[in-house]
Amino acid sequence: MVDSVATPAKPSTSSSVTASDNVHKHDWRKSIALKASTEYDSDLGFFVNRVSARVFDGLAKFKASFERGPKGEVGAPLFGFSSKYLSVLYDAEDQNAQVTVSKSWRNVGVKYVRDIKAEQGDLTLTANAFNDKYRAELRLDVPPTDGMPRGSVSFPFGEFKVFRVTGEDEEGEEFSQMQTSGFLAGSAFGGRVVADYKNDELQLRYAYKDDEMTLTPSVTLPFPYTDNPSLSPSVQFKRQFDEANKLSYLYNFSSTDWSAVYKHKPNDTFKLKLGYDSNVRLLWGSTWVGKEDAGAKQAPRKCRLQIMVQVPQDNVKSSVVLFRIKKRWDL
Repeated sequence: MVDSVATPAKPSTSSSVTASDNVHKHDWRKSIALKASTEYDSDLGFFVNRVSARVFDGLAKFKASFERGPKGEVGAPLFGFSSKYLSVLYDAEDQNAQVTVSKSWRNVGVKYVRDIKAEQGDLTLTANAFNDKYRAELRLDVPPTDGMPRGSVSFPFGEFKVFRVTGEDEEGEEFSQMQTSGFLAGSAFGGRVVADYKNDELQLRYAYKDDEMTLTPSVTLPFPYTDNPSLSPSVQFKRQFDEANKLSYLYNFSSTDWSAVYKHKPNDTFKLKLGYDSNVRLLWGSTWVGKEDAGAKQAPRKCRLQIMVQVPQDNVKSSVVLFRIKKRWDL
């Protein structure tokens, strides 16, 4: 007697096609993700268009950008490629490329940036310890130049930097010199005391903060200290009325200049600011749809908008309205 063998049921054609389509669609989105954005700044008067593609589940990224003027002219085309260890940015207008190679381990990192046209590179070595509370960085020119290596050391209560400054003197001659900057901070009298040195000036400030108020008196003096130093004392006051409303005020005692800013932020995607600066005698107001210091990804409908009104106190008729808008599309 021959046992009967059951014939397996054939899968439904419609369900098979649907599942296949879903897998294919999922695999396509995982392999390549396209993003495009357009940004317009009325102060600059041109559009900035960007396109990027993330491929192989984020292993590499290609990007391109160009500017478009009011008459339709195209300029500043840039093309780039980036991955975990290598990135290349090509400027088609300048016919130059910048190549970056980087690698990091547990507590040590190295990065090399090369300007192809200038035939000059910059090598950065970093090291950190104790959960990044202590960090050291050293930057070298490759090939070496006349300048000294730049570096910085940061720790929980301060930072110290050595860097090169280039520019022109009063006679129009170029110069290059090494400078230092840094700060030390600590807790005292229920607040925070900071000594900040840069540009041959030492600023001493004390900050007291609670849930409703921040008070920061400070004084700036030349350093090294002279017999008759020119002091520049100032005080900054901030008052948090509630989660949505805040007032900031800054007064400089040596120049009698002052500024005030009122901020209304009912949620993370909308902000309104009103301010006045006596130094330039300017009244201004600005509003943001989307976060002020972020892109359009988290903005409503992925469209970030800023509108600003500037009203000069001495010439109200010359008031201007500026706006900046950025729209993003995920393809």
